[in-house]
Amino acid sequence: MIDREPYIDNASSLTRRQALKAMGLGAAVVAAGPFPPSSRGAASSRPRSGRSVASLQPAPLTDVRLLDGPFLEAQKRDEAYLLKLEPDRMLHNFRVNAGLEPKAPVYGGWESVQTWADIRAHGHTLGHYLTAASLMYASTGHEEMKNRVDYIIGELKACQDAGTTGLICAFPDKTAQIENLVAGRRTVGVPWYTLHKIFAGLRDARLYCDSKDAMDVLVKLADWAADVTEDMTDEQFQQMLRVEHGGMNEVLADVYTLTGDARHLALAERFCHQAVLTPLSEGRDTLNGLHSNTQIPKFVGFERLYQVTGKPQYHAAARFLWETVTGTRSFATGGNGDNEHFFPITDFARHLSSAKTMETCCTHNMLKLTRLLLADAPAAAYGDYYEKALFNAILGSQDPDTGMMTYFQSTRPGYLKLYCTPFDSFWCCTGTGIENHAKYGDSIYFLGNPDGPQRDALYVNLFIASSLNWKDKGVRLKQTTSFPESGRIRLEIEAASPQKFALHVRHPNWAATASVRINGSAAEPSRKPGSFLAMDRLWKTGDVVEVDLPMSLRMELLPGTADTAAVVYGPIVLVGALGHEVKPGDDLHINERTIGAVFNEPVEVPVFIGELADIPHKIKPLDASLTFKTEGIGRPNDVTLVPYYKMTHQRYNMYWRIEKA
Repeated sequence: MIDREPYIDNASSLTRRQALKAMGLGAAVVAAGPFPPSSRGAASSRPRSGRSVASLQPAPLTDVRLLDGPFLEAQKRDEAYLLKLEPDRMLHNFRVNAGLEPKAPVYGGWESVQTWADIRAHGHTLGHYLTAASLMYASTGHEEMKNRVDYIIGELKACQDAGTTGLICAFPDKTAQIENLVAGRRTVGVPWYTLHKIFAGLRDARLYCDSKDAMDVLVKLADWAADVTEDMTDEQFQQMLRVEHGGMNEVLADVYTLTGDARHLALAERFCHQAVLTPLSEGRDTLNGLHSNTQIPKFVGFERLYQVTGKPQYHAAARFLWETVTGTRSFATGGNGDNEHFFPITDFARHLSSAKTMETCCTHNMLKLTRLLLADAPAAAYGDYYEKALFNAILGSQDPDTGMMTYFQSTRPGYLKLYCTPFDSFWCCTGTGIENHAKYGDSIYFLGNPDGPQRDALYVNLFIASSLNWKDKGVRLKQTTSFPESGRIRLEIEAASPQKFALHVRHPNWAATASVRINGSAAEPSRKPGSFLAMDRLWKTGDVVEVDLPMSLRMELLPGTADTAAVVYGPIVLVGALGHEVKPGDDLHINERTIGAVFNEPVEVPVFIGELADIPHKIKPLDASLTFKTEGIGRPNDVTLVPYYKMTHQRYNMYWRIEKA
């Protein structure tokens, strides 16, 4: 999201079950609605058009459960916060717009302010909340989450029934800004961006909570969107897409998989912004100066449309964006951008001092794109990036004392993390934040697509203590690990009957070797970092696989520099604890626009003295909780280093200036 005028870019079939599994869903909702007749039947190879058969599918969130560890703790904090929020307060403006009496006062922040600063984002939080509560229900099975989803859907249905068009929204000027967009007039705010959150929340309520009313409301809303844009020329539509519109192409592709209505697919494709689709599909990086979180959701949609249509241009663009952002435009945590924008890849040093680097929403959406790409082609590089961004930026975005979330994650030397307040700062990153911590079970495991080349395959992508119920095989897998505090992973198999399949475990690029033991006996170790090691055999109850991934320290240079580097241990970014503590809660912040202007007193940040290659040898562990300390290389003093994801309530430093002795 943005803090000024609406951001304008200056760049001018699967079976129904397979489609749902491609979204990481189980079979509970398979019976809902018709599926496109044109995509019935199976195919063993990917055609050039018509549809794409992904190699893998994420294990359904309902079949994965977190075990004790930092991710389960974060999930519990998120659930507690979701339960504190009052649906009727988020529904206030929806009821007002429908001519119904509101049941509770509206929340503050972006949900209610009447100045330009709110960018007409009224209602976006409710959409995020629907998604987060649906994901939390899938992740935990806790009925209260489903009850809340059902209540909100009932209220939205009442609002929609009170109207005449199918539109439901909380905009203070109702349809005025949509009408401005369609007519090509100047627009206040980003209405399609905000509506995308409502679309996505309805979709997720249908998919994860089996809400038939959500499906009805979603279809009527999609039909309204098709109706209101029907008379626009392609040129007018592309002009409209210069204003931030979220992932409308993605969610409409999902609507199409649920309805089979070709009109919904056509609208999804109309929402593809040619000004970025064309150059990036041709391998041209035109991202400089563009608003990062405006662009990334478009490419999530491109890859989703590739799954649905098989059109290679969509996949080429999505893959090139991913390679460009992760390879040349990211910081050590996997975050990107400054003040929400991409900048020239030669300018990292100039942007390092900003307090507004690494918007959390951008990382959220990069993970969505990574997940889709990994399903298409199981390359360990996708898992490596997912791990980096999840363990650092996403796990590190939540305050363990309050459960609140970050907006920016600053690289400014000596700054600290700021978090949203619970009831008055409903930023975009608050919305994606409540989703992030509700879906940690996602993307740990991937399963072979039944119609793909690896139908009998189970991929362990992330090292998170968890259990998987692989229902199609009658297999349960338990992953026990204290990763990242240890590089040891234990996988225990339970099978109703012996099953032959290939178990693939990611060998991260940061580990020189990976040793393996099967039922206590040493197996062939892997010496190919950045790959998946495969164990293809007949598995039975009691089988145990133990993998040991040695973790070591290294220095990761700031892109474009030779004398500024972050300290990384395995995939974990370590930051210097500089003190200047604040009490928990003092770093909760209402207005993200003043980030960088508060807590801005100068703080002395040491430099490291020595040769870059020698620095890791002068950093020693203090204990088993990933705490380290430099020895004789810090000037004017040595520093204690801790994982970025654990850093809260004090000043820190991520990138260190390296000076020769």
